[in-house]
Amino acid sequence: MLNPSDLTEVDTDVSSFVKFNGHAETVQKVLDVVKKTAYGVDFVIWGLENQAKIHYAMPLRHMLGDCFSYLKEYNEIAARNRAEKGFQSSDEFLSNLKKTDRLHPVVSLCVYYGENEWDGPFCLTDMLEIPEKLKPLVSDYKMNLIEVRNSEPLRFHNPDVDTVFDVSRSIYERNFDKINTIYRDKKIPAELGVVIGAITESQKLIDQALKSEKEGGQINMCGALEELVDKGRQEGMQKGILANIRTCKNFHISKEDTIKNIAKEFSLPEKDAIEYVEKYW
Repeated sequence: MLNPSDLTEVDTDVSSFVKFNGHAETVQKVLDVVKKTAYGVDFVIWGLENQAKIHYAMPLRHMLGDCFSYLKEYNEIAARNRAEKGFQSSDEFLSNLKKTDRLHPVVSLCVYYGENEWDGPFCLTDMLEIPEKLKPLVSDYKMNLIEVRNSEPLRFHNPDVDTVFDVSRSIYERNFDKINTIYRDKKIPAELGVVIGAITESQKLIDQALKSEKEGGQINMCGALEELVDKGRQEGMQKGILANIRTCKNFHISKEDTIKNIAKEFSLPEKDAIEYVEKYW
């Protein structure tokens, strides 16, 4: 559990100059968010990447970011040791590290908030073409992934974070009845509405949240999502009508009877049912 009050800012640029077998190259790598927090008696570096789209090289990106973070700290320790000239052996002098020097752990997290299910790699070996007999010899690198649309098993200590994930997930699932039931009389901070709107790409929700922020800072989710709810219901009804038309055609039911059936099943005026049948028959 991370407490916001314990987090301090860290430089997000971990770009580095890499030399290997005579080849030298500057590799640019900037993380979205980097924080440092006390954990026990020392500290841990936390890195965060926000992804709206599936990235099929994300484990490699994470590995590079973590590696460069370690390299950055190594260079800082090495520079300090060289300046202090406190090496106890030739081995320490060669590596620029004292035997007791330790790097601090780096933990990177990818938060993917796209609507489509993540079908990309989850670790480095997912990106490799490896003969089975070589797999035990290949070092893997696991990616820490949180997928908003599949985050139902997760429980967050912070209720605001829990709300963002719950509402965003429900919007992706078009589960507007759940939103209406749980959030009908519940107001949430407008800034959460902006975050949810950004995640789900709902400009209407963002506009409503920004307006509410100026008027008092609270937003009613059901009211703000009214347009999305209507859109979801319309999409659901349209899919049902198209399935109904296909079924009627497969069973050789006439257009006239299909129109009557659609008008009855979906409580539509006959002229609207006729329009659907003429359009999709």
